[in-house]
Formats: sequence, structure tokens, C-alpha cells
Amino acid sequence: MATLNVLVVDDEPGIRSGINRILSNYSVGYPFMDEDFDFHLIDAETGEIAIDILNSQAVDVVLLDNKLPGMDGIEVLEYINKQQIDVAVMMITSFASLDLAIKATRNGAYNFMPKPFTPQELRASIENVAKHLFLKRMTRKMQEEGKQIRFQFLSVLSHELKSPLNAVEGYLKMIQERQFGDKVEEYDKMIERSLARLKGMRNLIMDLLDLTKIESGKKQRKLRETDLSEVAKMAIDTMEPYSIQRAVKVKLITDGNTSLLADPDEMEIIFNNLVSNAVKYNRDGGKVEVKLQGQATSVVIRVTDTGIGMSKEDLETIFQDFVRIKSNKTRDITGSGLGLTIMKKMVDQYNGHIEVESEPDKGSIFTVTLPRL
Repeated sequence: MATLNVLVVDDEPGIRSGINRILSNYSVGYPFMDEDFDFHLIDAETGEIAIDILNSQAVDVVLLDNKLPGMDGIEVLEYINKQQIDVAVMMITSFASLDLAIKATRNGAYNFMPKPFTPQELRASIENVAKHLFLKRMTRKMQEEGKQIRFQFLSVLSHELKSPLNAVEGYLKMIQERQFGDKVEEYDKMIERSLARLKGMRNLIMDLLDLTKIESGKKQRKLRETDLSEVAKMAIDTMEPYSIQRAVKVKLITDGNTSLLADPDEMEIIFNNLVSNAVKYNRDGGKVEVKLQGQATSVVIRVTDTGIGMSKEDLETIFQDFVRIKSNKTRDITGSGLGLTIMKKMVDQYNGHIEVESEPDKGSIFTVTLPRL
């Protein structure tokens, strides 16, 4: 577990001790972080003491009161900004005002929270600060290393997020302006569409982060004996609400020993991609068959669907980064274009291989062979 040094700058001893109690034995973790963060608290009762601490030791986060004896919090913030000290600053003050918030933000403050605050409010704010700091430093590292993934990351985000953001913004403006009247139910469809767009954006970001972890070699693998039939059942259960909605019948067949020394999380990603694609790209009332066959030296996974299928040209590109098959039949199907890329990279890590057979309007067969390690 990593530790973030948090400098609490406040002239009230009760506030400093209260923050210490709230954040002691507290940790923050997100799926995209390699490890959780806990917090080491450092106290300063004046702005001058805070600057001495910032100049003498590493600090990650500053919780900064504005009204201090001597130099005030905004002056401390201006010093941090001028010296380009790598910290995330959150202003905490009982003298909250819009003007002060704007001034603090312009001088580099990440967030602004007025007193009094509850323990839940402080923890929620510190979670956001920790996430912001992690992503900021990750972006800087990518810039310093000059990785090609940086260009892809930014290009794909700008392209793939622009359309859904515009759509959500449009729906919110229509709701704000009450364009369909004052009845809440009149806006249900807009809310549903906005939530679907937000879900798609979240999935894209998580897929990008998974891909980055795999390619950087930082994804830690936890190998243990894993029953692939159980993983398959979980993937099928996850897709069940959507498969019922589409009237797609999903059948699981197992033959022989389907246990494998593997990372259960990686196997879950492989099955989730296989099953979700088979359901999403199927026709209403279609069928999906998931068959697991245990062999002496491998386990073979074969997923057959009765869906829209793919052309020979499509088959040549489906495992490339950010590629999605685009047609009139797929325009309403959400996806990041990274699921099959991530799946293939994971299969490659097990020295396995994937075969795909498909015909337009007749369906597809994905066959994954995973050797026993």
C-alpha cells in the first residue's frame, strides 16, 4: 500500500485533530490504481510553517484553510503555484464565497470545501483528490516517456467521448428548459439514454486502463486452479438481463476437466467478452452456445452464435486496437472497440490462440484454446 503525505494547514487545533481522526486508518482504492493509498498527516498552524514544510519534505496533498494568522491560504496557494510544487490543493474555509472559490481555482486549487464538513464529505473529497493526483502523475509520466499509447489514448478519448458528451449535454439542456413540459415522466427516455451514454464512456475508460496495464506489464497475475465452467456461468448470468430482453437463449455445455491454472480475473474478462459479443451482435430470438471441452493438454472454449456475422475483411481487423465493425446493424450497439484486443492479449499471455469463423447474417464461432500450464 502506498502512502500519501497530507499537509493540514489550519490555525484551529480542533480542526487539525478532527481531520487526523477522520483520515487515520482510512485508505482509498480504484480499479485503475495498482495499489491502494493510505494517508500520513502533517500539521501546520500557519501559512509560513506550511511553506517551510513544503520546501523541506515531500507532500502530496494540502488541505488548506484560507483564513490564517499572517499570510492567508490564497497566498500559500499562490506560492505553491509560482514554485510549481507538485501537490494537489483543496481549500477548506468557513468563509466560503464564489469569488474566493474562483480565485482559488485560478491559482491551482483542485477543490473547494466549506466548513463545517462531515467525515463523509471529507473522505469523499480526499478520494477525488487522490484519484486526480494519480491520473495527473500518470499523464505526466506518459508525456515524459513519450509513449505512443499517449497519442492513442488522447485521440481515442477525444473522438469516442465527444459524441456521447454532446448527447448528454443536449438531453440535460432539454430537461433544464422543460421542453416537454413539467411532468417528470416525460423525460424518462432522455434520462435512460443519458445513462446509457455515460455507461459507454465508463466502459471505454476502463478498457483503455486495462489495456495500458497489460501493455506496460504492470498487471499482477494471481494464478490458481480455476474452474472455467464456473467462470462461464458467471459471464452468462451477467448478460442474462440483456439476453432475456433480446430473447436470446444461452446454453452452456461442458465436457471433461475444465479446470485450468489461471488468473480468475483474466478468465472472467475473456468469457465476458465472448459471451457479451455473442449476445449483443445476435438477432432477437437468437441462440448462443458456450461449449467447454477439457483435453489432456488444453481447455477449448467454443462460443457459437446465430448473429449478424462478419465479412472476411472484418475478420482481418477485429483484434486491432479501437476497431469496431460499423454498419446499419451495429450502429446502436455500444462498445469501446477494445474488448477483443484485450481478450487476445490475455490469451497470448497463456500461449493460447483464437480462431474465428463467421459469415454475414449466419453467425460467428469463436474458438479459444488455452494450454494447461
